[in-house]
Amino acid sequence: MTLAELRKPRAILWATAGAVALGFLIALEITARHYGLPGPITNQAREVVFAPKSGPLLYAGMALMMVVLTWRQRFVAAGIAVGIDIVFFLVRWAFDAKMMFGNGALWVVLGCAVIAVTRRTGRERALLLKGVGLGLLLVTGRKTGDTWLLITAKARPMVLDQYVATADHALGDPSWLVGRMVRATGPIGTHILDYVYIQLAVAAVVVALYQLRDVASERRFPGHHLVRTFLVIGLLGPGIYMIFPVVGPIFAYGAADGGHWAVADLWPHTPPVGVPHHMPFNEITPRNCMPSLHTAWATAIFLHSRKAPRILQFFGAFWLIATLGATLGFGYHYGTDIIAGVVFTLTIEAGLRSLDRGWDRSGIQLVAYGTTVFAALLVAYRYLPVEMADHPWVFGPLLILAMASVIHLYIRTTKLWEPKAAHPVRQPEPQPELV
Repeated sequence: MTLAELRKPRAILWATAGAVALGFLIALEITARHYGLPGPITNQAREVVFAPKSGPLLYAGMALMMVVLTWRQRFVAAGIAVGIDIVFFLVRWAFDAKMMFGNGALWVVLGCAVIAVTRRTGRERALLLKGVGLGLLLVTGRKTGDTWLLITAKARPMVLDQYVATADHALGDPSWLVGRMVRATGPIGTHILDYVYIQLAVAAVVVALYQLRDVASERRFPGHHLVRTFLVIGLLGPGIYMIFPVVGPIFAYGAADGGHWAVADLWPHTPPVGVPHHMPFNEITPRNCMPSLHTAWATAIFLHSRKAPRILQFFGAFWLIATLGATLGFGYHYGTDIIAGVVFTLTIEAGLRSLDRGWDRSGIQLVAYGTTVFAALLVAYRYLPVEMADHPWVFGPLLILAMASVIHLYIRTTKLWEPKAAHPVRQPEPQPELV
């Protein structure tokens, strides 16, 4: 990249974003080491040789990277990845090591980065590096999130579950209700919801691949797509975890998962009662409830699938509904987390869309309103839980109304942002001439 290219505002923005991301990863690595844990850089480097934690995620990252390649290059890249994984499989099988695929996909992504630096120039180099960066961001984002979760458990010994559980009475204790429903479905329903919950990132890639389908032909990325929203949610969410640490009902109120740290063995049969207070918890369980990022990500998938073909629209709706069932039914979240997660996503999505199209009054108002509602929810959960539990017919509808107001404003505002279809100018009909 020449000096003249570096001076361009977009190039400067990309360079700055890359430097900030690298600095963040290094800082997170140092913090993790302080707590005696491997950081995201270490965990990612290990997967070059050792068995990955998630093979599907690595192949999903490679698929994102391949949007910049031609079809012939995609087939070659996929073949190389599968071939490398077969070699790793045989070696691990011979040495009776842990079995997992995905190393081949990571090798291909890193190989494309080397090709971009050594064999490409100008716009082609930049495009290929953006594709590599997109694929690595998805994978590294997962590693960063895992490290963040471990840090929350170490840095926040006290949790606020009793406050959130008390506030949840205003919504009718949905986690307890859905938890009993999921258990009643037996192993089939449990396995389906478990798969949906675990493979959320892969579902996001399915929608993102549709959005990025024209990158190879147009040789440029669209201004806004699902991966951007997905990554920003994952970047900002853990910061809220540190401010509002909550472990979830299955841990705080389930003796099987929470052990002796649990208040009692109540979930999912008996909603808790009593005056809430801070409670200590172990240094292993992540404080990753408030807001529900699985709900936030599933909401983002739903939003970005609205302009896709009908089958992807059904796919996005199914993933959102199933994710809500899993987050509540497995006892990972309270109903209040779900509401906060929806508001959180709509606010981020509005901000990113405004950044892409240019900030205006409507965009600023939408982001400001969403931020205000989100902050008000957190304050209410922390300081008004008893009042919310005592007056459920007042605060329950208010919570739903607060979320619905953000949804309504988002829909109304984004409709105004849609380009208006040009109507053809109606030509006057020819009139007969007088002779």
